[in-house]
Amino acid sequence: MLTVPLQVPASNVRMRIRTALIASADTSFRQRLSEALTGLRWQVREAEGGADAWTQAQAAVPEAMIVDSWLPDLELAEFVRDFTENFPHVDLIAAGGAQECHGLRGPYRQELLYALRRCQDSDTAAWNAAPELSSPAAEPKCLPAVNTAGHSNSKVVQHVQAADDALLAEVKSSDSVPLIAIRSNKPEANNRDRVPELIGNSRCMLEVSRRIRLVAPRLTPVLIEGPTGSGKEIVAEALHRLSPRNRKPLVAINCAAIPEALLEAELFGHTRGAFTGAVQGRVGRIEAADGGTLFLDEIGELPLALQSKLLRFVECGELQRVGDNERVKVDVRILAATHRPLAQLAQSGTFRSDLYYRLAVFLIRTPSLIEHKQDMSALVEHFLEKLGKESPIKRIDQTALAKLGMHDWPGNVRELEHVLERAAILAGDEPVLRADDIDFGNSVN
Repeated sequence: MLTVPLQVPASNVRMRIRTALIASADTSFRQRLSEALTGLRWQVREAEGGADAWTQAQAAVPEAMIVDSWLPDLELAEFVRDFTENFPHVDLIAAGGAQECHGLRGPYRQELLYALRRCQDSDTAAWNAAPELSSPAAEPKCLPAVNTAGHSNSKVVQHVQAADDALLAEVKSSDSVPLIAIRSNKPEANNRDRVPELIGNSRCMLEVSRRIRLVAPRLTPVLIEGPTGSGKEIVAEALHRLSPRNRKPLVAINCAAIPEALLEAELFGHTRGAFTGAVQGRVGRIEAADGGTLFLDEIGELPLALQSKLLRFVECGELQRVGDNERVKVDVRILAATHRPLAQLAQSGTFRSDLYYRLAVFLIRTPSLIEHKQDMSALVEHFLEKLGKESPIKRIDQTALAKLGMHDWPGNVRELEHVLERAAILAGDEPVLRADDIDFGNSVN
């Protein structure tokens, strides 16, 4: 598993939202490719044939077009020729076709080829081809399908593996690839689904990433459970980033940080004069997330009275502002997080069981740091690089690393980050953190 980090300025992130149009009569092909591209932060549209694709492209020109090796209504070579003439600024890839794909080679071509490789299925004729990888200056080609007749399965696998290795090498050197986990067909491909925000290759962390990848493209409500400081908010951000709603806002609210008297107005909004001090109306957090994702952090701290009102919204998608008689329709995807055993609270009656089952359609559990201590070195390196953005980057010696490994980490990954920041300050101008610089604060050293 190879991770390709890329520092993208915040002002440029919005520009990386791209649209791809997939033209294929094969529903399975469209679905697999759509999922792969969505994971790479593409907006995807689908067409069942050439005429439908042409109509969609005229209505809204995509940045890229991927056309299958066969179209049910048009001759492929003719379609490719006419499309490139009429849409010269669209990056066109004809998967498995023998013809040249003349025209624009877009800056994100390698992402498209990578998505195609992820959809590779050697048992399907349309996916027996491996896209040819040329140098950036070369004319892009789409190879004809590989004829597997008379070849053993091992030879086919070797061909696919060689193409994947070549693709992986070019993707690694490409500056157009976002911060993603790249996978190949090598044995260590168990790490293929790792989300880049989650540092570490331990089994429990890879399971978190796998679950994120599975549920992110859906509208399914997700409940994130885990101890304080274990990265629940990072999981929520990854779920939003990998979802089709990533162009809309991710709105978070900490249900434990706002007084109960104000929490209802904060969630649902209020009208002018709804209560003392309400000099003007205000849109609530739920409404502010319309079209995007609502993240309810520490949902276990939500008062019972508000739980019933939230349940009504979850069931019907309508909310009522404080002091208003009208209902407002809002479309949000709900993520919730808690460090408390919400299922037990639901059984005991301190949390509404009907709301729990609405929120916990899909569960993701973030492990404590003690459960994946084998990731300590990777986490330390990550946090030191993060600190190095504001000051000269520091290294850590083995004695300091051993001292970190002996700690129980009640504050989990967040505590580790703070301990390293404290150590960097205590080290002063020294480039290396030593055991004497590791201070656990009020914890036992």
